[in-house]
Amino acid sequence: MELLTLMGVLAGALGLTAVARRFNLSAPLLVVVVALAVSFIPGMPRVQMEPELILTLVLPPLLYSTARESSFAQFKAAARPIIGLGVILVVVTALVVGFVVHLLLPDLPIASAFVIGAVVAPPDAVTAAAIGRRQRLPRRVMTVLTGESLVNDAAALTLYKIGLAAVLGAAGSLGHGFLVFLVAAVLGIGVGLAAGVIVAWIRRKLDDPLMESVFGIIVPFAVYVTAEHLHPFSHDFSGSGVLAVVAAGLYLGDRSLHAGPATRVQDSTIWASFDVLLEAFVFALMGLQLPFVLESANANARGNGELLLAAGVVLVVAIAIRIPYVFASAYLPQTFRLFGQERDRPSWRNLLVLSWAGMRGVVSLAAAAGVPLVTDSGQPFPGRDEIQLFAFVVAIGTVLIQGLTLPSVIRKLDVHDKDDVEQDAEEEKAARETAMQAALQRLDELTPELIERLDIPREKAERLGARLRALVESRYRGAVAAISLSAEERDSSPHAAFVQARRDLLLVQRETMLEQRAEGKLDDEVLRKVLRELDLEELALSDTLTSRLS
Repeated sequence: MELLTLMGVLAGALGLTAVARRFNLSAPLLVVVVALAVSFIPGMPRVQMEPELILTLVLPPLLYSTARESSFAQFKAAARPIIGLGVILVVVTALVVGFVVHLLLPDLPIASAFVIGAVVAPPDAVTAAAIGRRQRLPRRVMTVLTGESLVNDAAALTLYKIGLAAVLGAAGSLGHGFLVFLVAAVLGIGVGLAAGVIVAWIRRKLDDPLMESVFGIIVPFAVYVTAEHLHPFSHDFSGSGVLAVVAAGLYLGDRSLHAGPATRVQDSTIWASFDVLLEAFVFALMGLQLPFVLESANANARGNGELLLAAGVVLVVAIAIRIPYVFASAYLPQTFRLFGQERDRPSWRNLLVLSWAGMRGVVSLAAAAGVPLVTDSGQPFPGRDEIQLFAFVVAIGTVLIQGLTLPSVIRKLDVHDKDDVEQDAEEEKAARETAMQAALQRLDELTPELIERLDIPREKAERLGARLRALVESRYRGAVAAISLSAEERDSSPHAAFVQARRDLLLVQRETMLEQRAEGKLDDEVLRKVLRELDLEELALSDTLTSRLS
């Protein structure tokens, strides 16, 4: 892909994302639809998907960012449904789709049919998670969806490699395939955790927010490449780069809770920007692959009608297999139950939403594009055109069909996080009260320390302590009041008026500083220093409890 074309794709995708965010639309869906339309324009530059670009430069940071923001405790609590959907369902889908493809196209080698199954098996949760957040899905459903997306790519790509090896004539027995998967999982997780421990230690020693963030940026790429290039026994065995990235992200995300505030804020901004950029890029690439798919279909010996019919059947199977699996896993006896023995049976509404959130993504297209042109014997890779066509139809079809209808399904079933909101409010009140009491206790200890260290009279130290006590207590009362108010009450509350007034005052100060700089009375370096202080103060108004009131 030429640099100018790449910049054009990025600019267009980001522009569409900005429009979607402005009008509260689904950015992935808008980008895919527009990209599909653009691909039909005559004379448009051809945008070829590079599998290595996706699997090495795009997938790792997306997975790492998601893992960083995931709760390790919630991930652990939902481990059973996550493994059930992210591993077992992927294997089941790959086998069922492979069998269906073999029935539809009996002249296609069974190994190639299995590759198709592996390619279309892993759902991509980017669209589902974005819709779920907007529709306020219950936290447990969101945890399962996010966790599934963190592990299913590893399972699918391992199956994909086994299928390719079978076609190329280098595959072993079923036990060999299981061993390949086991080694990939153990090595990948081991590399990720080891890297996480080392990076966390380095970041603690640095005590430099900028350098800590820089080290964080290289983590997903480094652990992915390291795991993928580890071959402990032979070339057949390697670590899973996906699981390495996930393990490192979960560990470092948990450790970031103990990092300094500057590092945490900076990391959050950096990875949020990465997410927006990369998600826009990959969905634009998905839509722009249409010319290549049509080209390969036209060159295929089979008729277009037969191929499209088979692709349509595979699309239906890929969507349908998830629905009974989710319900069966949830309602089978305890040993096989999806949501675990320790929990009540989940609502059928939650399960239906979860079963409908199976959109495929760019990993399927990248895997399909990475199929070799020829086998080891020099013969054309059997079924390569079919693999790319089926991957495209399933990926785009699920994004459009399920992605467009999922919000309506959530609204009609009324699947929202009402209980989560109430529980969060109670937990926050209790935590804030405990924190306030700890701060006041520490304040009582500070008064004699201030007298001794600053050599000031007791009356002055006590007045200073009283001011600090009033600040702590007023912040606590404001937070509790904000938690208890409804959205309408928050907008008309005195605290909201105070926040808006404070912002107006900061705006006046900022504009005055800019005017003095324009008149030549203020140096740029001094201006930036003062603006940073004003910006931090305004961010504090937006990012703390006052954000509920604005």
